[in-house]
This record gives sequence, C-alpha cells and structure tokens, in this order.
Amino acid sequence: MQAFPLPIGRALAVLLLGMSIGNAAAAEPYSPYAGQQHPTRAFWGDTHHHTANSGDAFTVGARLGPADAYRFARGDEIVSSSGQPARLSRPLDFLAVSDHAEGLGLGREIFAGNPALIVDPTIKRWSQMLRGDRAKRQAAAREIIQAQASGTLPKPITDPQTAGPIMRSVWQANNATADRFNEPGRFTALIGYEWTSVPGGNNLHRVVLFRDGADKADQILPFSSHHSEDPAQLWDFLARYEAKTGGRVLAIPHNANLSNGRMFALVDFEGSPIDRQHAERRAHWEPVVEVTQIKGDGEAHPFLSPEDEFAGFGDAGWEDGNLTLEALKEPQMYAGEYAREALKRGLALQVALGRNPFKFGMIGSTDTHTGLSAVEEASFFGKNTLYEPRVGRAMHVSKEMGGVRRYGWHYNSAGFAGVWALENTRESLFDALRRREVYATTGTRMTVRFFGGADFVAEDASAPDLAAVGYAKGVPMGGDLPIPAKGSAPTFLVSALRDPVGANLDRVQIVKGFIGEDGRARERIYDVAWGDAERRRPDAGGKLPPVGSTVDVERATWRNTIGDPALAAVWRDPDFDPDRPAFYYARVLEIPTPRWTTYDAVRYGIELSPDVPTAIQERAYTSPIWYTP
Repeated sequence: MQAFPLPIGRALAVLLLGMSIGNAAAAEPYSPYAGQQHPTRAFWGDTHHHTANSGDAFTVGARLGPADAYRFARGDEIVSSSGQPARLSRPLDFLAVSDHAEGLGLGREIFAGNPALIVDPTIKRWSQMLRGDRAKRQAAAREIIQAQASGTLPKPITDPQTAGPIMRSVWQANNATADRFNEPGRFTALIGYEWTSVPGGNNLHRVVLFRDGADKADQILPFSSHHSEDPAQLWDFLARYEAKTGGRVLAIPHNANLSNGRMFALVDFEGSPIDRQHAERRAHWEPVVEVTQIKGDGEAHPFLSPEDEFAGFGDAGWEDGNLTLEALKEPQMYAGEYAREALKRGLALQVALGRNPFKFGMIGSTDTHTGLSAVEEASFFGKNTLYEPRVGRAMHVSKEMGGVRRYGWHYNSAGFAGVWALENTRESLFDALRRREVYATTGTRMTVRFFGGADFVAEDASAPDLAAVGYAKGVPMGGDLPIPAKGSAPTFLVSALRDPVGANLDRVQIVKGFIGEDGRARERIYDVAWGDAERRRPDAGGKLPPVGSTVDVERATWRNTIGDPALAAVWRDPDFDPDRPAFYYARVLEIPTPRWTTYDAVRYGIELSPDVPTAIQERAYTSPIWYTP
C-alpha cells in the first residue's frame, strides 16, 4: 500500500469524511429537530399596559414612562411611583405599552400648566387640583375620567390643532423607545396603544397592536374615540394604516364584562343586525380577545353557565354595572359580555351568515396603570398608583354609584398572555396572535398544549415529543378541525405543566360549545385529566370531587402536597354530531393558593372583611379549536 505524505493524508481523510457526512445528511438528518417549523416554546408577556402617558394613570400619581415599563418587564429593578422598589421574580419575554390614544401625554401637560391647554377654565382648575393634596388629585382624576366617558372633555383636549402636536411628539417618542428596547430573540417591545370607546359608560375598549417598528407607526397618529366610538370606524383606520405603510396591525377587545352587553352584541354600533360584511371585518381585525385582567375575568358567568362550578372567577365587584357604574347590569346583558357565550353566538351566526364574527383566540393581560406588569399574587402592585402596596388598599372604595361600591379588593392580580411563537420577535409573536395560537392565564405561567385531530390515541399523551405528535396528527389551538371520516369523532390531545415556581394542577377540562338539534347554542364541560387520580374518582353523576386545599390563611402559605405537576390526556368527543358546528377549548386549574389580599393581610397585620376571598384557583384558557360541517 502506498504511503502518502502527512499533508496529503490529512486532505484525503477530510475529503472522505466530508463524503460520508454528505451521504448521511442526504439520507436523513441525525438531529430529529433539524428543519422543525413548529413552535416549541410559549413566550410570556403583557399586551395591555399603561404608563404616565395615559391621562387616567398620570392624574392619580403614575410617574413611570414607557422606558421604565420595558426595564421592569425585562427584569430590572424599578422604583415605583409610590417610592417602593419592585422587581419581577422572572422577566417577561415581551411587552406592549398601550397608553390611551385619547389625550395621549396630555395629563402631564395639564399638570404642568401648558398655556395652550389652561386657556380653558375647566382645564386650568384641573391643573390646580392635580398639584394639590391627595383628595384634590383624586377628585380631578374622577372628573377627567367622567368627562371622557360622557364625551364632555373641554375643547383644547379634543382639538387636533391644540392637542395634536403634543400627542404626535409623545407618540413618536413612545415608538422610538420601543425600538430602543426591542432586542429580537431576547426581549420584544411591541408598539401599541388603546382606543378607549366608552359610550354611556359601556366598555368597548380595544388595544391596537402593531407588527411594525417606528418607521411605519410614526406615519400615523393613533385613531381615538374622539374621532369615533364605533369599532367599525376603527377597523377602517386599521385598513388605511396597512394600505399606507404596508405594515400589519390588529385590535384586541378587552373587559367585555363591563360593556353591559355591547361588546359581543348581535347588532352593530348603530343597532342594526350584524351582516356578513360586518362579521368578516370583525373576524379579520380582531383575531384575539383579552378575557382576563385586573378588572375582572370574562371567560364565563354563572348566570349563563349555571352547571359550571368554576364560572364567575374574579367577577366580584365587576358584575353589577358597566365600566363607570352609570348603568347597572340587567340579566339579559350578560350574554353580550362573556367569551364563552360569544363563541356560542359565533356558531349561530356562522350558520345564519356563513361567517363567524366571534371566531377569536383568548389571551390575558394586565391593564396596569402603574407602569409595572406586577401581577404575582405575593407581589401585586395594583391597578394604579392609589392601589400600590399600602395598608388599607384592599378596603378602599374605588368607585361608588347607584348604591353600588367597588373596593380595592375587587381588583384581580391578573393576567398574562402565553404565545406559541417560533421565536421571540415582533413578527413571530404578532403572527402567532393572528393565527390564534395563544392562551390566557390569570397570572400563572403554566405551559399548556392543545391539539385537535382525528387520529390521536391514548399513547400520544405520554409521547416524549408531544408537540411533534400534535402538529403531525392535528391542528393547534386556534385552528380548524378537518372533517372527520364518516362515523368517527374528533380527538383532542391536551397537556399541561405547572408553572415551575407555581402550584400543582387540579384538573384539565375541555369546554365544548355546539349547536343543538333545536338550533340553539349549548355547552358541556368535560373533566379529562386530574391530579391525585388514585384518590379522586368521579361520583355516579360524573362529578369530580374538589382537590382540597393546603392554604394557611394565617401565614399566607401553601404546599404542593396535592394535585399533580403535569397532566395530559387524549379525549374523544362522546357526543359528537358531524352535522352540528362546535368549538372546543381547554381550561386548566391549579390547586388553591393564597390571594393577594391574604398576602396583604399577613404583611400588614390587618383583618379584612369576611367578603374578601382568601384563596383562589389560578387558571388558563386556551384558544378554541373549531369544527364547521
């Protein structure tokens, strides 16, 4: 055998090695994850966040701006407006600062006595009140918010010639700040704002969220309710934005629970029945809904779902009237306020119109007005600066009207958006929201997967790569089921993993909405997996007993000695009718843990009213999967 000189030998060895590598790669990649195109991670964030640039936040004491909000969300320690140090236990992956378009940045200008504004005597009086003591500042804030709700704001605030230049400078500074803090792959700063329509005190608010950076967002000035309170007019603006800039944008309704039935009404803003065009436009521009946040939870209500023992979470204090308490609630209004009922209405409208206006995914967010996305129960910084941690905040009366009182304890420490995206970038997160591959939590960070298809089998629930199985055999949350083979029923693969620093899981449920034989929309709830299965068995009627509680109210502690850290199941719909449209979503409940009010009571050594809940069961709601015959 001929011996080659060393350099030639090395070259030949490399050549031969390269050939073998090339042949192996051509056959099949060694790594099973090579070329993988489905999301493998849920990113956590807040799409609904107010800073001192929102007038209602500034007038009650908020002094943190967008830069502070982004620093806090990415994990930095911040001193709050009330002078208290604050830090998240874990950073968020993304944040959208969404200050109110109405009077954007004008609260600070009123406080400072901007000459262009205080020519109006009412604004001048507000300016003086805002520089007074706490009582005067609160009174000014109430007057300003009431004037906004009733459409009686003084002209300099609504006049484009006066307020426009101020608002444009604030808007562009906000966008520049978002661009500065945006770090693709590490932390995403989304550009957004809130359109705050509140006709007659009825909440029709939407967060407007952009896929784009400042180069496109700077080309417009936010469309506000001063232009129109009609959501259809907002959609027209969104279409004009996309046509002008080539960008992408969507709207996220929130607090339907405070709309007195108007958010998911069967008529449009003018009172005409929804037609196909309206349904198509709403479905396009509003692919997701914020169903849980500080001002209540909007998944389901006991009046609408009397057999659901877990309906009505976090509704105390919010179910009596609309946002401003100008009009109290009447029972027939509930149907237009809760996500599950809206999803059911959507099925009926799909049949009637051929288009479903309420085909939306579900997310949570905070609606904080402190500049801090701080909604952990043990570290809740409140709705606004008045409710930052202090003795007495739980029993403080936040609003009183018509014989109804709202107290500080009515605020919930919620929530977050879980987004299944390919990467942590503006584009990828936005696209996941658009395709509805998202879910809501009340503040916990549990990991939830939900897939629907025709061929899932029991063994899939224990697959090492459950997500790969889910995408290969079915569609993820937010998707549409394929038509099953004749005589078969759809199957669903669901998996939940507890928050790494949170509570064990009580149960996983699948909520089904469907059109019955009588043509009416109905619902059923199925327990499909639960913790402590060896000791918990459904009774003869199929009801699962409570998981129990380890909460020690006197010390504000709990233990993970009940429930399970992970739950997974494959479930086949036993009541499937191939001729009836339906939707399915998963709801996951944790074991009970102390509420923020209990942590406050122990921290400050105070006794709260017996009406105040001491424990809660945090939960998650996935976006639905739809079946359309």
